[in-house]
Amino acid sequence: MFGLLSRGALAAAAVLAAASISPPALAQGEVNVYSARQEVLIRPQLDAFTQATGIKVNLITASEDAIIERMRTEGRNSPADVLLTIDVARLIRATDAGLLRPIKSAVLEQAIPSQYRDKDGRWYGLGLRARVFYYNPARVNPAELSTYEALADPKWKGRVCIRSSSNTYNQSLLASIIAHKGAAVAEQWARGIVANMSRPPAGGDRDQISGVASGECDIGVGNTYYYVLMQNGTEAERAAAAKVKVFFPQQPGGGTHVNISGGGVAANAPNPANAQRLLEFLTSAEAQKIYAEVVFEYPVRAGVAVAPQLQAIGTLKPDTLELSQLAAHQVETVRIFDRAGWK
Repeated sequence: MFGLLSRGALAAAAVLAAASISPPALAQGEVNVYSARQEVLIRPQLDAFTQATGIKVNLITASEDAIIERMRTEGRNSPADVLLTIDVARLIRATDAGLLRPIKSAVLEQAIPSQYRDKDGRWYGLGLRARVFYYNPARVNPAELSTYEALADPKWKGRVCIRSSSNTYNQSLLASIIAHKGAAVAEQWARGIVANMSRPPAGGDRDQISGVASGECDIGVGNTYYYVLMQNGTEAERAAAAKVKVFFPQQPGGGTHVNISGGGVAANAPNPANAQRLLEFLTSAEAQKIYAEVVFEYPVRAGVAVAPQLQAIGTLKPDTLELSQLAAHQVETVRIFDRAGWK
């Protein structure tokens, strides 16, 4: 059975993984999960699957890039049955590397809207997150807020907190602007955001929320679930979340930019039937309810209620862009960020 490794340890050892780590015993009735999601966030769904099916789940977690590199290094000897990760671009990267196999599942196709899954069945979205604005209500009138593009207006100069250009969530956001409006508009937007930053990009999404709360900036950009996690976090996180409000910006062509957490069956899965069964379970009403109430993501399955705390921050109208387009523009996003001087 896999043990839980720290992100740093696994990242450093990724290229040696095949030689240095022995695979687990593969008994009938097991499924081996490689996950970029923290164990505390995925374990409740996996335990529910075991309880429902009797199938034992062996779990190993690491950062997105490290877990994909481990699968690549292990090659045909990889014991991985399922890859779970937290961004569509990583899922498509794994697909392009030949690490995921196509599967045909009426259960998955019925549960998951077409824009949130691969047309060939190699990856499937399991939960949605929206990229929103966090603002200081004492210094920002929400009537001033509208689209992502409008945040590049000079009136916001020195007032915006946002993560680095290496962050996959920002890369996917920029990719969505390219898909909607073209590269020229996307680059103009990136340059405008750089000009409006209150400080050099730093930290994670929680740090952007905390920056707004502390007065370091007036507007921060981050994913929705981080805000609710902070509402349930440490005393300092709860205090910071209480000082900011949430605004759902619109894409140039529709709703708020969304991304997915999702998964696929490994190309060399030793237990492919159990792997598919796990993915199908993760789209069940039971598992989607856990996603909503533990992870604070929006359920990808229709008819499952949004967590009350998430529902309280506003109504999500998601962009209808096919998420495969986000990965199609990933290389271009890096070039645009570099030209714009977005560190």
